Amino acid sequence: MKLGAFSISLAVKDIKASKAFYEALGFSVFAGDLERNYLIMKNESSLIGLFQGMFENNILTFNPGWDQDANTLEQYDDVRDIQAHLKSKDVTFASEIEAADSGPASFVILDPDGNAILIDQHI
Repeated sequence: MKLGAFSISLAVKDIKASKAFYEALGFSVFAGDLERNYLIMKNESSLIGLFQGMFENNILTFNPGWDQDANTLEQYDDVRDIQAHLKSKDVTFASEIEAADSGPASFVILDPDGNAILIDQHI
């Protein structure tokens, strides 16, 4: 199963302070909008999303169809196929997508400790 680019999405209290902290660690702004309270920070192939006021807990994020530079992959597993596979394995879902749809979509699963994993396809 190909899950695509990986990042961690952090629920931050002060996005400007978090931005400065991660810049000190060598990250730079890759995408996002500071005025809309979210940034994607990058250091080589490592991605960290900073989100202020959007969700309560940190989230592991995978983007099927993208590499670590947000380039579209030639071959990837569609988010609906990934969802079907995980359902067959009795994985716990916090949100699901309609299997009949196509294009961008996302769902959330929970690991055994309740950590959220977002599978977020943008293409």
